[in-house]
Amino acid sequence: MIWRTVLFWLLMANMGGAVELSLPPSARLTAERDTAPDIYAAPVTVFKENAIQTLRIEGDVRRSAWKIEIAGTTPLQIMRPIRSQLEAEGYTIILDCDAYSCGGFDFRFAIETLPAPNMYVDIRSYQFVTAIKGTTNAPENVVTVLTSTETSSAYVQIIQVDVPMSDRAPSATPQVEVTAEATDASGFAQVLLDRGHVVLSALEFDSGTSSLGDKTFAALENLASFLKARPEFQVVLVGHTDSVGLLEPNIALSRSRAESVRQRLVQQYGVPNDRLDAHGMGYLAPIATNLTAQGREANRRVEAVLLPRNN
Repeated sequence: MIWRTVLFWLLMANMGGAVELSLPPSARLTAERDTAPDIYAAPVTVFKENAIQTLRIEGDVRRSAWKIEIAGTTPLQIMRPIRSQLEAEGYTIILDCDAYSCGGFDFRFAIETLPAPNMYVDIRSYQFVTAIKGTTNAPENVVTVLTSTETSSAYVQIIQVDVPMSDRAPSATPQVEVTAEATDASGFAQVLLDRGHVVLSALEFDSGTSSLGDKTFAALENLASFLKARPEFQVVLVGHTDSVGLLEPNIALSRSRAESVRQRLVQQYGVPNDRLDAHGMGYLAPIATNLTAQGREANRRVEAVLLPRNN
């Protein structure tokens, strides 16, 4: 298949990291919509348990839809060259699914899609990718691509978010979050109030399991003390893993570890059930590189996310 350069940029030129994509020669722009500044909710998980998890990014949002006059292709055939180009430019693919694994009808109507006839989506035959530069905690650029096909045509939707330089977190910030948690109760409370979340440090789980060790953990004592002193708040416990293994098992493991922490807080420290919730993100929200042992260790964590209490 011969491909030609299509005249659009995934990133703003002033970011110095523009990526020029290629689509087939017959590609025709059918719609575009730019909003700046704006918020885009980029999907990071498939549709499961009646929802998809998203990464909300503030920045310059650019949307485009393309129709390609080409017969006998599949969404994957259209997606693969685009995905390869993104990977070659240093993007990390954090979600890659087809109609069945994404969640079919439910996923399609949970995501932002440009209206028909400019963008056609067969709910039984599409491919979706979310790609990111930076990390999910400190994104620089985010791109989502949706492809679908009909008898004689293919359709491509591209949504891109460029986070302005002034809004980007310093590269060292995620590492600071790993080490900044104070061991005393007052310092812990201050970090949680200032940042809205905190890593529950020094928790110990049996290797590959969600079994929390029997020892006393200062982070749990501090969190329990905080919740007892501040009845206007509740907490979501979010488990995270490193990138070893497949996504779904890692999400399940991270959720189980967060649930183990929740049960310990309820049973040992008397925190009411309705003040705590537990979820898992697997390896989708790293705070360090997964290319080193030290980074993988930092990414294996449970965080407490602060919310106003639902009365």
